[in-house]
Amino acid sequence: MRIWRLLSCSEKALIVLFLLTIPFVQATVSGDGIGYYAYARSLLVDHNLDFKGDWKDPRGLPVLTTLGRNGQYESSTHYTKNGHIANFYPVGPAILWSPFLVATHVVVLVLRRAGWRVAADGFGRPYLLTMALATALYGFLGLWLSFQLARNYFEERWAFWATIGIWFGSSLPAYMYLEPSWSHAHSAFLVALFLWYWHRTRKARTLQQWLVLGLISGLMLDVYFANAVFLLIPFLECCWVFVSAWADRIRAAGVFTNVFKGGLVYIAATAAAFVPTLAARKIVFGSAVAIGGYANQRWHWTSPALGKVLFSSNHGLLSWNPILILALAGVLLLWRRAPDIGRYLLAATLGFYLLISVYPWWTGVVSFGDRFFISLTPVFVIGMACTFSEFARAWRSTRAATFRVVTVSVLLILWNIGLLLQWSTGLLPGTGPVYWNEVLYNQFRVLPGQTVDAVRNQLGASVHKPLL
Repeated sequence: MRIWRLLSCSEKALIVLFLLTIPFVQATVSGDGIGYYAYARSLLVDHNLDFKGDWKDPRGLPVLTTLGRNGQYESSTHYTKNGHIANFYPVGPAILWSPFLVATHVVVLVLRRAGWRVAADGFGRPYLLTMALATALYGFLGLWLSFQLARNYFEERWAFWATIGIWFGSSLPAYMYLEPSWSHAHSAFLVALFLWYWHRTRKARTLQQWLVLGLISGLMLDVYFANAVFLLIPFLECCWVFVSAWADRIRAAGVFTNVFKGGLVYIAATAAAFVPTLAARKIVFGSAVAIGGYANQRWHWTSPALGKVLFSSNHGLLSWNPILILALAGVLLLWRRAPDIGRYLLAATLGFYLLISVYPWWTGVVSFGDRFFISLTPVFVIGMACTFSEFARAWRSTRAATFRVVTVSVLLILWNIGLLLQWSTGLLPGTGPVYWNEVLYNQFRVLPGQTVDAVRNQLGASVHKPLL
């Protein structure tokens, strides 16, 4: 209770809102999630990485879903030279799930000894529910850290509404609640943790703090390889320190030595935290540097999909999640409002954007919006807070500014929730382009009717439910 009293009203509201959304978590494993969850289940239950007991197709063959050369999902029964089913998915989500799944497994084993009929195979509801709730928790922690970062530079009210806007107006809720076995909520958490700790220690980072930052960085890569773009931030930071110190030749030698030592510790720690990925690749494929489908596809180095990534009807970032227009505008404004952090976030955002633009599957294939950009969640939150703060300067009345910010946020959130409902019910295809005239029709004509029918059916079921 003492900790609760120390929290601000915004922090309390965020916690309460998260608790209210927990019932929307779906305990399912599908698509890419099969590969991610297979690492956790296979090690926990089978004590190996054979994956022969993980999700089988109707013919009874062991299967992991992979992307084929044509960019479509295929069921793979390919065995590596080491006798393992090929699993190119990262191990990071399994690492983050492991404390919760191990505790669940212990409880299940105890219940079995007590005579309960509950399977200890990693497939049952206790395991999947634990996995899903852990994913939702990591997603919320990522939002929490993003909020803490944003309020370092902007009023708490704008940081709060920016967090709410990105929470429910981006692609994050699809992978925080509906597809929890995928890696994107974990990625948002670790990038937020990385940025929060980097920001907290950037004034005078000790060797121990360089070590911790490196461990976070390595785990960030274990979850999603594209997060390597964020390693630009400490690199650019070191370059900036060198340039700034060069003018003072007396201090320069000491500064260079300290930063060089810290950089070496950081690189070593990052590499050490990345060892689980290398070890898993060595065990499964016989090579620690096996990268799988990434090497077999054509990258768009000479023809990046710069415009399509943003505006395509095939999972374009801004066409699907228009609230991110405000977020990206804020990232640009940060260069002027808070240059000490703005220059680094802008560099990371541009780097990530360019990387996805040349990526073979920049659309995300099966995706709600462009799911890859969920890694930028903390950057989007800070950018949104900056945009809202700029809006507030246009009105003398704080109440008027707040009303406009809340109105814009709610409208864009409602639009996104409508898309989520269409996506989850099959009205909106998970792959390929969408037709916006159909999307608009479904948003304003189909979904309201479905919602009314669902409420009427629920009320009818409650009325006719027999009393005990």
